[in-house]
Amino acid sequence: MQLTAEPQTRTQPEARPTGRRDTDGMAVASFVLGLIGLLVLNVFLGPVAIALASLSLWRGTARRGRALLGLGLGVADLLVLGALIAADGTVSWSIAG
Repeated sequence: MQLTAEPQTRTQPEARPTGRRDTDGMAVASFVLGLIGLLVLNVFLGPVAIALASLSLWRGTARRGRALLGLGLGVADLLVLGALIAADGTVSWSIAG
């Protein structure tokens, strides 16, 4: 009994790993949310930017710089919020003064 090796044909295309793409998206989203959070809703967008940046760094994103910028901007959001609370004594603020 002789076994012959038949070439295997693939009927489906090889799936691309989505994990890397997801972490890259999280890194970019943390950067964008941190940047927007400097102007509006920094009490919400700052922690979200920090969480997304931390998660994408932990999962090993290829966009490490964007994730680090998102992390820094998220922290800056909270620092700006703290400075405005210290100056006004309220959680809300407006550009008009």
